[in-house]
Amino acid sequence: MRLALAALTLAALAGCTPPAQVSKDVPLTGVGFGALSPRAGWTGGQAGHSPGRDFIDLSFALESGQELARFTRFEGPITLATAGEVPPTARRDLEQLVARLRDEAGIDIALTEGPARITVEFARRAALRPLAPQAACFVVPNVGSLAEYRRARGTAAVDWARITRRERAAVFIPLDTSPQEMRDCLHEELAQALGPLNDLYRLSDSVFNDDNFHSTLTDFDMEILRLTYSPALATGMTRQEVAARLGVAPGRTGSDTPLEWVRAIEAALGRNGPAGARQGAAERALAIATAAGWQDSRAAFSHFAVGRLTAGSDPLRALQAFDRAGAIWSRLPGGEVQLAHVDMQLAAMALAGGLPEEAVRLADRAMPVVRQSGNAALLATLMLVKAEALEALGNPAAAAALRLDSQPWARYGFGPDSVVKVRMRDIAAVAGRASGG
Repeated sequence: MRLALAALTLAALAGCTPPAQVSKDVPLTGVGFGALSPRAGWTGGQAGHSPGRDFIDLSFALESGQELARFTRFEGPITLATAGEVPPTARRDLEQLVARLRDEAGIDIALTEGPARITVEFARRAALRPLAPQAACFVVPNVGSLAEYRRARGTAAVDWARITRRERAAVFIPLDTSPQEMRDCLHEELAQALGPLNDLYRLSDSVFNDDNFHSTLTDFDMEILRLTYSPALATGMTRQEVAARLGVAPGRTGSDTPLEWVRAIEAALGRNGPAGARQGAAERALAIATAAGWQDSRAAFSHFAVGRLTAGSDPLRALQAFDRAGAIWSRLPGGEVQLAHVDMQLAAMALAGGLPEEAVRLADRAMPVVRQSGNAALLATLMLVKAEALEALGNPAAAAALRLDSQPWARYGFGPDSVVKVRMRDIAAVAGRASGG
């Protein structure tokens, strides 16, 4: 389940990208990350953790923490179909994702028409929200449509904890949102339909992590899915049997993250609550992480949350927090994506503080990583921040050219022109803070 958690955006821009109505009249062509090329090598999701241990912790628990007694997966070839009003960008993104699943994870999966083992249904957000109020999108076992899920809701048939064999599943995605949000939902929910149902905050290089930094499946995720469909494993195996096949000690399954920290981080970076309460929640999360002695992505995320919520009121505190978050992520696999988010925050602060040269430097450092990771919304934001900095440096022609270049990425990342224009005005207002003193 992909949470609608407003975690990863610019404080000065008043929170994360809201759900946007995708206008069918607005052309969304011109954006293409292509098939994201995998990074060389794979070092696992967390320094000091084995791939086998990560796989077991992901595969034998739900996001709620409930343990699963048996390993499950689809057995045999997997067919995949779409239903509802399928936006053209979503179809293209799904085709690319299926190709990656075949090539990189070795899964026997193919798109088809008509009944399929996995159905991806696109529906209006208003139809999905009553079924999963806290989720941007979600996956359900043993159904093939939204209508079927409504009939089966609340029964054992759609309870992942009671599933002993995966035969069918349906992924539900809002069609009235940005193309990037639909793509991100495709990656995360299809990965969970096929493989692990758990998320672990400690993983730095994975979409199996509710921090939502990684928006498309990483090399780590593909390796997890490859393990899921390894000939050495089979549906019905116990944790001990899977551990023996992988050569790791079975240990205790699930998350080693205290619920108190999860609640604090969600309160800090959620959409609700006054600013003071959210900042207090971020400080609680950081205190828990510090007391636990964490030096992984959870610790970095705690510092990032503090920086995110103090950037407007206490810049020195925010700079310290972002610096510590960056120092941790720089040591972790996949951490370059998180560092790009830190650079975006710092670039905006530099712009607001009257340091346009520094804003340009930080944006330039982050953009290649962001482009590679496929985050169009973040790429567009960085381009617009740099454009404002170039304007401040007396180069309006370069600024105008960069704003024009940002438009395809912004439409893919944010949605229709009306939302893009709001983002542009918000970033211009950040620059205005410096010129206004």
